[in-house]
Amino acid sequence: MNACARAVPYFSQWETASMTLPVLESGSSALLSDPLWHQSGAETVEEYARWAVNICGMACLKMALAARGEMHRTIDLARACTAFGGYVVNEADQSIKGLIYAPFVTFVGRAFGLKAETITNLPTTDIPYLLRRHTFFIASVNSQIRWPDREPRSRGGHLVLVTAASPGTIRFHNPSGHDAQSQADVVLPLPTFDRFFANRGVAIIL
Repeated sequence: MNACARAVPYFSQWETASMTLPVLESGSSALLSDPLWHQSGAETVEEYARWAVNICGMACLKMALAARGEMHRTIDLARACTAFGGYVVNEADQSIKGLIYAPFVTFVGRAFGLKAETITNLPTTDIPYLLRRHTFFIASVNSQIRWPDREPRSRGGHLVLVTAASPGTIRFHNPSGHDAQSQADVVLPLPTFDRFFANRGVAIIL
């Protein structure tokens, strides 16, 4: 592993990290029973349930900021990012579109002084070299990466925080992991990660 192999705090995109399987079974309505919802920054549990299924990117940002000693509530981050266009909220049908990379990069630069850039067409084998110049990489992967032995139907759609990589393995925090082994400091062989990786994301320098 490279110099990025630091201790990085883990946060789920749910306030109660064990909510993943209930959400997979019942959808966002399962989050209405999350006893810690108020810690998210949401004003109501309904607002929390609506946002939490869409903010894997904010959970990644929360972890990155926590690595330098800053603590932020996830939905506070989502609201702030929305103001920059990182999310598009449709009040008519209650849908949320995002994370949109370009405005997110502007947001983290202006709000937190982070140097960030959108990366596309990135071969999985180049991630170790990318992390020689950047602290973290928020990578677009299929959410089924929580079960790396399965074959995903597609790549991308979910975001994880890559904290370290070597020529053979990659380490990351998954905001929607369903147990301890699939949440913090997950280590996978690069070829396994490659099956889920959409070859794009956002590189960050703290």
